[in-house]
Amino acid sequence: MVNATPQEYPNFVTHLECSMNGERYEAGKLHGLSKVGRPLLVRYDLEALAKAVTKEMLAERKGGFWKYREFLPVTKTENVVELGEVMTPLISMPRLAKKLDVGTGEIIVKDEGRLPTGSFKARGLALAVAMAKELGLKHLAMPTNGNAGAAMAAYASHSGLRTTIFCPDDTPEVNVSEIELQGATVYRVNGLINDCGKIVGDGKGTAGWFDVSTLKEPYRIEGKKTMGLEIAEQMGWKLPDAIFYPTGGGTGLIGMWKAFEELEAMGWISSKRPRMIAVQATGCAPIVKAYEDGVEHAPVWQNAHTAAAGIRVPIAVGDFLILRAVRDSGGFAIAVTDEAIFAARDEVAREEGLLLCPEGAATFAAYKEALANGQVTASDKVVLYNCATGLKYPIPQVDRTLDRHQPIDYASMA
Repeated sequence: MVNATPQEYPNFVTHLECSMNGERYEAGKLHGLSKVGRPLLVRYDLEALAKAVTKEMLAERKGGFWKYREFLPVTKTENVVELGEVMTPLISMPRLAKKLDVGTGEIIVKDEGRLPTGSFKARGLALAVAMAKELGLKHLAMPTNGNAGAAMAAYASHSGLRTTIFCPDDTPEVNVSEIELQGATVYRVNGLINDCGKIVGDGKGTAGWFDVSTLKEPYRIEGKKTMGLEIAEQMGWKLPDAIFYPTGGGTGLIGMWKAFEELEAMGWISSKRPRMIAVQATGCAPIVKAYEDGVEHAPVWQNAHTAAAGIRVPIAVGDFLILRAVRDSGGFAIAVTDEAIFAARDEVAREEGLLLCPEGAATFAAYKEALANGQVTASDKVVLYNCATGLKYPIPQVDRTLDRHQPIDYASMA
């Protein structure tokens, strides 16, 4: 352990290990994937960590996910990158619960759209950029469906790092524009996110950038882990019955499961875990198919398509970690149609006043389907992750007008 001073963060990292075979890697060194091409996981001295911080200490701290600094790998305060992070709210949906005849249960939205750059990608990319600074990197590159690229551009520019980002050519215009405006060089690619990822991998030798693709470096998962820490603290260290999570690369689902494992080992929570439910779209559902087939790895999903761009990920390097968390928790994987996604978005907006992104709306669509078929019950307390603000996405146009110079039919408005 490094003793805390004004220049240093308390650090409890012992080593990194391969998520597939457990091989150990030295902490404080630059790493990508393990030798067998699988994600590396950061490991901590949890006994020492539990002695150094208390729940009461956390409750007194302000701000967002950086309050969990003892649970994170950054060692020097100067490398922390802050853009106004907040603890994102848990918002109950009582009108929809009543409409769906949810008895003693509760439907809760965790609204990640309140974070910098408007999405939960801020968590993972803030940690990736902080560790890039710590390890002396100058140029980062990644593929993105939009929000991850925006988060990396913002945090890297704030840190003085260069970024190059590749996105599918149908990425929402607002995402492409914000990525470039926030300091990155962004390229549209005639392909999907895995095609963009291949360009990043192929170019790193010549261009000299470091690949920050999902789970191809060890620290984005540590940032996403803070979702699990945060929800545990917000719910009084008692976890919900189920978590519906929009799943593309799955870093957040894996990260939350890792957080719960660490908290249980520290004695902060009981062994009761939420059922982890991976939500995908029917047009791109590799994890759902692998879950239903009873296998641990998901082949590339051919002809991937869905309007929920954030979960249009044809193949995930951490597929086996997603599936293990789902199965070990007693959860399941479920796919919903684009029609159900947008119907869910509209219903939540009109009934509860919450504007979900398409990926977040997919979790409500999945919850309704799971409730109807008995996969969850009316007594379950469930958390649905809204991963980004709905303001970043196309919204139905309104063409209703009023001519103030003509008689106004107020009766029709009654």
